[in-house]
Formats: sequence, structure tokens, C-alpha cells
Amino acid sequence: MKSLIYSLTMAVTTVMANVLPGNGTIPPDAVYKSPKAPIDDRIKDLLSRMTLEEKVAQVMQGDLSNWLNTTDGSFNRSGLVENMSYKAGQFYVGYPVPWEWIARETERAQRYLVDETRLGIPALVQSEGIHGFLIGNATIFNSPIGYACAFDPDLVEKMAEVIAQESLALGVNHLFAPVVDLSRELRFGRVEEMFGEDPYLAGELGYSYVKGLQKNGVAATVKHFAGFGTPEQGLNTAPVHGGEREMRRTYLPAFKRSIIDADAWSVMSAYHSHVTPLGRYDGVPAAADYHLLTEVLRGEWGFKYHVMTDAGGSDKLCNDHGLCERGDKRAVTMLALVAGSDVELGGGTFNYRAIPSLLEDGSLEEKVLDTAVSRILRSKFAMGLFENPFSAAPQERWDKLIHSEEAVKLATQLDRESIVLLENNGVLPIDKEKAKSIAVLGPMAHGFMNYGDYVVYLSQYRGVTPYDGIKNLFKGTHTTVTHAQGCERWSNDKSGFPEAVAAAKAAEVAVVVVGTWSRDQRELWRGFNATTGEHVDLHNLNLVGAQADLVREILAVNNNTIVVFSSGKPVTEPWISTSAAALVQQFYPSEQGGNALADVLFGIYNPSGKLSVSFPRDVGTSPSYYDNLKGGRFNSPGQVYENGTMVFGHHYVLSSPLPLYPFGYGKSFSTFQFSNVTLDKANVTASDTVTAELKIRNNSTRDGAEVVQLYVTDKIASVVTPNKELKGFRKVFLRAGEEKRVRIPIDVSGLGVWNTRNRYVVEKGEFVVAVGDSAEGIKSRSSFWVL
Repeated sequence: MKSLIYSLTMAVTTVMANVLPGNGTIPPDAVYKSPKAPIDDRIKDLLSRMTLEEKVAQVMQGDLSNWLNTTDGSFNRSGLVENMSYKAGQFYVGYPVPWEWIARETERAQRYLVDETRLGIPALVQSEGIHGFLIGNATIFNSPIGYACAFDPDLVEKMAEVIAQESLALGVNHLFAPVVDLSRELRFGRVEEMFGEDPYLAGELGYSYVKGLQKNGVAATVKHFAGFGTPEQGLNTAPVHGGEREMRRTYLPAFKRSIIDADAWSVMSAYHSHVTPLGRYDGVPAAADYHLLTEVLRGEWGFKYHVMTDAGGSDKLCNDHGLCERGDKRAVTMLALVAGSDVELGGGTFNYRAIPSLLEDGSLEEKVLDTAVSRILRSKFAMGLFENPFSAAPQERWDKLIHSEEAVKLATQLDRESIVLLENNGVLPIDKEKAKSIAVLGPMAHGFMNYGDYVVYLSQYRGVTPYDGIKNLFKGTHTTVTHAQGCERWSNDKSGFPEAVAAAKAAEVAVVVVGTWSRDQRELWRGFNATTGEHVDLHNLNLVGAQADLVREILAVNNNTIVVFSSGKPVTEPWISTSAAALVQQFYPSEQGGNALADVLFGIYNPSGKLSVSFPRDVGTSPSYYDNLKGGRFNSPGQVYENGTMVFGHHYVLSSPLPLYPFGYGKSFSTFQFSNVTLDKANVTASDTVTAELKIRNNSTRDGAEVVQLYVTDKIASVVTPNKELKGFRKVFLRAGEEKRVRIPIDVSGLGVWNTRNRYVVEKGEFVVAVGDSAEGIKSRSSFWVL
């Protein structure tokens, strides 16, 4: 009976909608206003009521600064009205301003839209969120390249929940994260924003991030679709080379897992163009790629929500890619909108303002605009935005919702789990009770927080540095903790060396912190020096300036020298691996980075981090990712020793193509023993699941965690396949002497290839399952056969 009444009501309302003039009054029982109505019906009803101007306003991004003076906080009503006249669908708020301004002006804008516009369509309120909500004094988590090393999807989901909680507290309901591009070109400046080199790991962490963020109604944005992270020469926005098979096998799986399986409510396209000898996306910019955006994303995968261009990405179609004359808004709109870029973000010239003229002269079909608008509306209906447009919490609750004690603890835990122990010649863990003097040295040791990009202006002066963290550990004791910078990160000046060397010589243990650096969101785009971050690309991966010489001089006077790489990407200084008493990798840290590092160095936390990206020996030996195609890596290495002795090889003459540290690598203070892996099935079909099982034992006197990694090799295939691919992992905590049984399922349907006819098929034959503690640390193997 209820369904009959609803159907009759909907029919009557639809008739009313058909005769309702564009500027008519909207009845309170309009279908689109009913949360009980199916989303498809709500979209159809609302779309039928919209004028052309109202539709166009949904497909361009507004900006908070159009009505808020971000310097003095004053409000400009005419700016708000003007913004919402053609950019009402969403607006950006990621500015370094007080919380009160964001909450006040976000609510003011939403109330204007809901109460003062004819249809009352609320906006998506947008900011960044790759390692924290982009606002001053919100919780800063470590960079994605770092927390990927934790191999802990559950923690990533909890982190995303916290980020969503903090953004919603101020009314922000849409964040531009996660980044599931793959960091396989290490010169590229944005390596720090990604989850590493592996499609499976990136997909699992992207999935967890999306689920955590959207759990309470904050829309995630999976980006940058697709294959953006491997640009020519490592240069930001440069063309990406590769075939369609590589795109589908390597780059798209993480996107599909994060977008489709996690039901992400938005996607961001990329800046680059694709360059491939045969594939259908040859020479096509990602923002105008009909094949990827419509045929694959929508047609094959079934994505129903909206796609955005990246900031200024639409302008690049003509200005950089040369598809039309510079500034030709009509051409840009026809290229991007028709291809499937539904929303044009700011940072450019708002080409989509040409939509009315294109419709008027028949160049653009109205159904293309309607399709784009319906996708945006679907996102808003799915996230419950019409029912809850005002998400900001009362001001008295902000301190409990933003930068809470629980959030800070989570940041510390995730940071600790992300730290990777690369080398340890017995100095670690340092005995806290016996240590009498510690020198904390180097340009990244103190004075600023070495965060990655996408943190708010001046964030680097808030947080726990390595020196702070070690001092905190020894507060109230007689242990002496000293600090000397030694050199500036961007300088060859060695005038500070004597102080640092003297401090190292006087201490029992020296901790030297060196690496790369990025900048906050204001400084990064104002030309301040940096060695990583968006649009900051490197020609080599060595330490910059005087840093390497500083390490050498400290090593010469203190045999208990621990080197810490604080960086956004791998550092290639292999001599440090063989010279230092210990080597630790801490990718750009959280605000609790110093405390997390101290906990690892002094054994309060047993390191469990595993590299999310392989370390090459030199930039010239890259790419070094582990899942290279069969037949692609020959190894007849040579070497240059520290004393200058040269041993000549062939692949390479004076180095090796093998990574210095492979994907998945990381030491512990514990030792773990793996039993032989067994499989529950030997003969399967393409739709089966095979479960791998093994036992792992902690053979030490110290509690610890190990990441059990499962790799699969398609032994014989119709096309060339990777030598191995990660297809499962489990992080297992084991008390001293404890043994646990570990089971990892393998989805056989995910082991297919894109064959010579570009069809996905799981081929018959043997599949080798290898289990170990890194891509190169394989402990045992077994096989099953697809019949």
C-alpha cells in the first residue's frame, strides 16, 4: 500500500514538474526532497526542475575567498551571491585561516544555497586531506609513502575516520584524497603523496582510506586518474609512456579497488597526456580521455558519480597539450565535458562558462550537461548532503573533535608502525637505562618539522622534532641530550661542522637526521627551495648540499652513529648502509614524528615497518620496482668501493640493477621463523579462492610484529607477465616465543592477464605462490593449477 501511494505521489509530482516554469515555486513534497525516494528518482525530479543557469552552476568550483577576506576575516555578501550565481555546486576552503572563519563562512554559504536559492541544492565543501585535514592545528599524520610502510589497512581506515571527523566539525564534507598513483618514477616530486610502487598495496590502502572517510558522510576523491605517477623524465605533468595492457595490469587495479569496491563518491582526473604506441589512449590528455573516463570508468566498471578535473587541468588541454588555441574556452569544454570530466575545478579560467553558447548553437547536446549534473547530484544524494547540509559542530565541541587526544595517539601509533629499520649492526635498540649522552645532529633534527606537502602554512613550526622526541624520553633523568645542526639542508656551507663533530665525539651515541624536504601549501607555490613536493622534481636521489659530508665526518668520530633518513622518497647513498652503525628510514613524519622515532631507537616500540617502495642504488639504476616483467632484469654487477677500487661487471658495469633495499623490506629487533606454506587447493577454476596457510614464530625474547607477504607468479602466460606480484599480506603481532597460524586468501579471478586481443582472462596453467618477509626475502613456495 505504501509503495502504491508513493508511486501515485511521484507520478503527480512528475506531471507538476513537467509544467513547472524554470523560475516557479518548488512544492515542499517534491520528490528530490524526500530521503525515502530512490536516488534515481530524486535525480530525475531535480534535474527536470533546473534551469540552464542552475545546471551550469553545478559543474564549476567556487572558492571561499570570493566572499571571505582571508586576511582580516571580513565578509562580502556580493561576492557570495556572485560566486553562487555560476559556481554553486562546490567550493574550496583550504586556507590557513582560523577555524571560526571556516565554520562561519561555510555555514553562511550553505544557508544561502539552501534558504535563498530556488532549489536549495547544498554544495560540496572541499579541502585537501592526504595526511590530515588541511587547516591549522588539525592533526597531521605522516605522509602516504610513510604510512603505507605500516602495511596496516585498519589503521589507515581509522586515520581517515579521524580526518573526516575533523573536517566535518567545521562543515567540510569533501576531501581530495586518497592518491593511488604508483611511485615507480622516483625523480617525480609527488612520490611522497602516494602509497608506494605496488598496485595491490595501493589498492588496499586506498580502499581503507575511502571507507574510513565516507563512513560518516565525507566524500573521498580518488586521484589522479590514471597513471599520473610515472611521467617522462620524472617531471610533474609530463607525458606518461606505456601501453594499454600496462595501464590495465599495473595502474588501474588500485583505482578500481578504491573507486568501485569502496564506492568512492568522486574521482579526479590527471594533468598528463598518455603516450603509447598502440593503446587507445595514445596522445590523449587524461582530462579529455573518453576511453578511460567513459568507456572504462563508467562503461566497464560502472562508476556512477562525478569526475573532476585537477586544478587548472582543463586549461592545460590547449595551453600545454596543444589540442586547441590558447584560451579557447569552447574547445576546452567540448574536449573535457564530453569526455567525462563533469566538474571543472578552479585554478584556471573556468572554461565551462562557455556551455550556454555551445548549447545555443548546437555544438553541445544538452544531454551531455544533464549527464554531468546528474552525476554530481548522485554524489550529493548518496552522501546525505540534502538531509544534512550543515555539518559543523558547535564551537564548544571543536577541541574534542579536532586534534583530540585520541587522534594524536593514533598519529603516533601509525608513525611508529611506519618507521623502517634498514640496517642494524647491534647498536639498536639503545638501552635507555644505560645511555648517558646522546647527540642529535643534522639539518632535519630540530628547528622545523620535516612534513611533506599539503600541510597548511607554517605547520612546520608545530610538532615534535627528533631532538624534541629524544629529549622527552629522557626528561627528569641524568642523561645528556645535545643538539647541533651541522649544516643547513639547502647549503654547501660547512661552517657548522666543528660544533656537530664535537658533539658527536663527546656523546656515546650520535643520531644524524638528513634527507629531503618539502614545503607547506603556501611556501611550495611561492618558490621557496625544496627537493620534493608537487612540481618539485629531482635529477638524482643523493643527499643535497653538505649533508653527505656531515654524515662522513660524524661517522669518523663516533662508531655508534645512527643515520636517519627523513625524506619523501628513497635516498641513494649506499655507502651509509655499510658505514653507519644503524640506518633508519622515516618518511615524512606525523606531528608526533620525534616521539615515534625515539620510541623505535630506544626499543619502546619494536620496528615493524616495511618499505612501500624499493630503494635503487643510484638514480641511474632505476626503475627498481620489484614486479618487473620477466626477462627484464639481468644482473652481472660491478662495484666501486669506498677506497676507489673498481670491480667491473656488465649489468651494470659499476653497479647493479637490483635494488639496494627491495619492496617489503624492513628489519626488526625480533627474529621470525616461517613454516612452509601450504595451499588448500591444488586444482582450481578462475572463480575459486585458494587459501594459503603457514605458521610464523617469534624466535626472540622481544615482542614484535612481522608482515607476512604473499606473492604470485603466473608461470607461463600468453603475454609477458611480472616475475611476481603481491596478492596478499597480513601484519601479525607475536609475543616473544609465540607462534601463530596465518591464512591469506588468493582470489583466482584477480590473477588474469589482458591477452593479445585485449581481453581479461585467467589462463590455464601453474601459479606459483611465494611467501616471505619482502619481495626478495622469500621463505617458501607452493603451486596450484587453473584447469
